[in-house]
Amino acid sequence: MRDGRGREMTDCPLCRDPGGRLLWQDDCCRLVLVDDPDYPGFCRVIWRRHAAEMSDLSATEQRHLMAVVFAAEKALRLTLRPDKINLASLGNVVPHLHWHVIPRWQDDRHFPNPVWGGEMRQPAPRRPVDVQALLAAFSGILAGGQEAE
Repeated sequence: MRDGRGREMTDCPLCRDPGGRLLWQDDCCRLVLVDDPDYPGFCRVIWRRHAAEMSDLSATEQRHLMAVVFAAEKALRLTLRPDKINLASLGNVVPHLHWHVIPRWQDDRHFPNPVWGGEMRQPAPRRPVDVQALLAAFSGILAGGQEAE
């Protein structure tokens, strides 16, 4: 497999592995659930083809990817009712285009810091995410249905 610049990508973990529990995919990207008990509902939207930056995608691909990211955000808001959602696309460690969609609560381990920042407190216990409800909300939003309140 080669990246957008023709470089061989044999060791990219997001090319080799799903990157989490696969919830949904199409020809362009996939939505996965990250196994993190402190942040139930933490998802990644991962571009299928190896690309490092948003500008490696066409305008149509960029719109599609962001529509999936926004649908994941809305679905998490509807099903989990977090205090905040963090969206992040870093790629410093894994330079394969992906977006983190992270539900946040004011009493979580790191709030108001990023989840990768310094800990502020012991986390409050969280219920596991209802994956079926999340998928139903996500699918409805992608299809042009529900809106987050």
